[in-house]
Formats: sequence, C-alpha cells, structure tokens
Amino acid sequence: MISESDRFHHVGGPIAHSPYLEDMKKIGFLSFGHWSPSPQSATRSAQDVLLQSIDLAVAAEELGADGAYYRVHHFAQQLASPFPLLAAVGARTSRIEIGTGVIDMRYENPFYMVEDAGSADLISGGRLQLGISRGSPEQVIDGWRHFGYGPAQGETDADMGRRHAEVFLHLLKGQGFAKPNPRPMFPNPPGLLRLEPHSAGLRDRIWWGSASDATAVWAAKQGMNLQSSTLKADESGEPFHVQQARQIRAYREAWAAAGHDRAPRVSVSRSIFALTTDQDRAYFGRDDSQDQVGIIDNMRAVFGRSYAAEPERLIEQLRADEAIAEADTLLLTVPNQLGVDYNAHVIENILRHIAPALGWR
Repeated sequence: MISESDRFHHVGGPIAHSPYLEDMKKIGFLSFGHWSPSPQSATRSAQDVLLQSIDLAVAAEELGADGAYYRVHHFAQQLASPFPLLAAVGARTSRIEIGTGVIDMRYENPFYMVEDAGSADLISGGRLQLGISRGSPEQVIDGWRHFGYGPAQGETDADMGRRHAEVFLHLLKGQGFAKPNPRPMFPNPPGLLRLEPHSAGLRDRIWWGSASDATAVWAAKQGMNLQSSTLKADESGEPFHVQQARQIRAYREAWAAAGHDRAPRVSVSRSIFALTTDQDRAYFGRDDSQDQVGIIDNMRAVFGRSYAAEPERLIEQLRADEAIAEADTLLLTVPNQLGVDYNAHVIENILRHIAPALGWR
C-alpha cells in the first residue's frame, strides 16, 4: 500500500491522487519470443519458442499469475502470427488471461482478424486480451507492403494502422453487414450476415499500445483499454515513469469524458528482477539501470529503466514508480531465451517476495 509520504517523488512533488493507486494488481508476463541458434539460448528455433511459450503460460497460471502476453513482430526471429499460439495457450490453461502486446495493425486484414480472434477467444472461454497498435520499428522497409497493404492517398502508415483498427473494432460488435446470397449452399439466418464465429464481449477486451499522450486519448475515445510499455515519446523531459503516469491520467480523463459504460483497464510493462539466488545475481546483479533517451522512428523517446535488486531494495524502488501505481495491470517482460524454468522463477519471485509487500496481492 502507498502511504501519504510515498505520494511524493524526489523530482515531481506530489503524485496526483488516483483511485487506482492502492488497488490490487493483475500481474502477467510479456514475452518477446526471441530465438537464436546460439548455444547459450534455450530457444534455438521457432518451434522451441512456440512450445516454451505455451509451457510458460501453464507454469505462470500454476504460480498464480494473471496473464500471458506475447509480442508480435514480422520478418524477425521472434513470435509473429499470434492466433495459433493464443488458441493453443487457451486450450492448455483455464484461468489466466491471454494477450498480445502488440499486434501491428498495418499488417492486418481486419475482417480475417475478427474470425481468428473470435475463434481463439472461444477456445479460451473468453480470456483473450488483445493489444493492438500502429506497431514498432520494423526489420524491413515498409514491411506491410509485402502483406498487400498500403496507405490511402493522403494517409501515413500510422493512419492506415488506426483505420484498420477502427474497422476491426466495428466488426467485433457482431452486427450484420453482408447481403446474403438468395441461393446459398446452406440456409442463412434472416437479415444481413456478420462474420463468424462471433465472441460476445471481446470488443471490451481490446487494448491500444500507446507511445504518446495523444494516442492514449484517442484510444480512450475509441473505447479501448490502454497498454503503455517501457518506451514513450519524450514529451516533457521528466523521468519516464512520471511522463507515463501523466499519460495514464490523461487517458482516464478522456475515457470519463467519452461516457463509456464500463471501467477501462490500463497496463504498464516493466523489466523487474528480484535477486534471490546466485543465478539471479549472475544474470542481473550488475544492472544499475537508468532511463535512456534516444531517437526511434524519428521520435525523441524515453526508455524506462529496468529494476534488479534484492527484494527489500526492489520494493522501495517500485514503490516510487508513479506509473505502476496508476495502472491496474503489470506485465513483466521476461528473458524468454533463458528458458521456461528460469522465467517461472522470475515470475514467482515477484509474486512471492514483491507483490504482497506493495499491496498488489
């Protein structure tokens, strides 16, 4: 729990009061899904990554974690097409949320995506939490063109991604739009036809990965939940967590102004390692991380620090992170190439040694 004295940070003064500051948090993992033929990697092939991604979700559920999330990248030795993996995780688990962070909508056919997402969601029993966005820097130049997509006249590729997202959100409502064939192979229900299978409720479980305050506000107006990662547009020069907390508050204000009839959800991602064994110290014990500022996709960005310390020190460091305090969901980025057992240990360390002390459990 956060005391009144903890509401003051050494650079920012008082943290604005939020009803979310003292809530329990959902805690999940986010895997980038790397593989490499290196002998030091526990994931040396795409098959290794896919199967270990399923196994880690099963292990995380057994440990009491709340979510299994996966990055999506194209033209890279990383996880790509997400829906077969999400469906497989859904079939092997029973409680844990299953999501992405994020699907690049520049590459997506929203019609086909609605069918894939509906199928995976039904297999999981309604546990999908799909993070979508404009996407991150690519391995290739204009990779979406190879998938058959391109911006309309006057559009940027980011505009195209948002347009695909808007079509996807509309189709998820399940409203009929296609005129039926008067002589179909199989009998049709009355009226216009929708895409099938339809999964009721999935529309409320779509998240937008936002790197700026403006896109967070746009996501709120669209009725999407918010995913904010370890990278953000540097819009004030303040520490990353301060800017991210402000972004979350702007999002919640825009959500309230839009008049949506449900409460939104907000997740933040962090690399957090509680050092409890010699192996932890060997991997992460020299990590004295700080925020970094750089240029990415022609945008000045601030990259949030990692956290690695003995549990008592780590608790105090995390207590000062304003954005974690604002969010209701925390996604732990895991070093997937270190294997299932070690990553399960990383997750368990947070659930056992850190979360209870901060009131997250």
